[in-house]
Amino acid sequence: MLESIFTRLEEIYPELVKLRRDFHMYPELSHQEVNTPKKIATYLEGLGIEVRTEVGGRGVVGTLKGGKPGKTIALRADFDALPIQEETGLAFQSRVPGVMHACGHDLHTASLLGVAKVLSEYKDQIPGTVKFIHQFAEEATPGGALPMIKDGCLDGVDVIYGAHVMSTEDLGTVSVKEGYFSSAQDDFNITIYGKGGHGSQPHLTVDPLVTGSQLVVNLQQIVSRRVDPQQAAAVTVGSFVSGEANNIIPDTAVIKGTVRTFDEEARTIIEEALESVTRSTCAQNGAKVDYEYIKDCPSIYNDPTETKRVEDVAKGLFGEENLSTDAPMMGSEDFAFYTKEVPAVYFTVGGRSEALAGDYPHHHPKFDVDERAIINIGKMFISLVTK
Repeated sequence: MLESIFTRLEEIYPELVKLRRDFHMYPELSHQEVNTPKKIATYLEGLGIEVRTEVGGRGVVGTLKGGKPGKTIALRADFDALPIQEETGLAFQSRVPGVMHACGHDLHTASLLGVAKVLSEYKDQIPGTVKFIHQFAEEATPGGALPMIKDGCLDGVDVIYGAHVMSTEDLGTVSVKEGYFSSAQDDFNITIYGKGGHGSQPHLTVDPLVTGSQLVVNLQQIVSRRVDPQQAAAVTVGSFVSGEANNIIPDTAVIKGTVRTFDEEARTIIEEALESVTRSTCAQNGAKVDYEYIKDCPSIYNDPTETKRVEDVAKGLFGEENLSTDAPMMGSEDFAFYTKEVPAVYFTVGGRSEALAGDYPHHHPKFDVDERAIINIGKMFISLVTK
């Protein structure tokens, strides 16, 4: 049966490419997705699949009941885009100014729709129930996973799988790791209030720019001196804004940054240290501070038993030499919230090939991946459902 399903998947590949390119031409930003979920729902309804719309806000969930007893398995794809002006020059380049599918979510969506189509055609031979979870706002904070969970997308689900195409990994490869597979993401916003004045009279001011500069340096010592060296962690300042003129000491400085960790203990240590260092640095300079720490995504935790299944499937499809189980991702993904609720596995599928015009990372204006990854993600999902 599996080979027959794979053959059918190959037959509809041109249709899936067309779907992917349509999503690519008309991208929608996180929490602004209107037409994309409508297209997804219409396609699923045309397959005779039970569909729920507006799940958690803008999500779509399709449910297919197989003809044989078995577990309820959920498959997840995201469908939001990014605020990037596309520069690929592709014939199907984004038609929306300043908005681009620069992370592969268009391909994820097309692949999951393809899986839904072929499984619906073989539903009498499919064990259990399959839920197709199409998630909005993966790129945003807060993202779409948590509200979809609260709205019941995981009700009755025994296990969930998610996949991400990677422009940095070769076509025909799969990467997965049991345990923590992505970093947790937290963000911080700091506003330092000083006392502005003339640049020639710094003694009459409280300089927030100098205070902020000291703080940026002090924050870098948190990971090197507070966190176990065997634990991966990062504290990054991504924005520092203060002042406009060369002879004016400003009143305020605004610092924004992000924290990435895998271990919950390290996450707590950094959260506590970051506030302590911020307040003490400002206090010693006579400045006041508004401090905000936002706990965003936890780490993705891949269930060991289910990860072994994913590894076995990947080896069978692509060969052991094309399976990587080495390192987790330092990036974060709100698929992590699903892993807190039910056994789950998140894996990546390669999308880099010589057929592409260039080799660009995710979130780049020239990002692109080989569309054959549609088939490879599809084969992984189908195998996990049917085996």
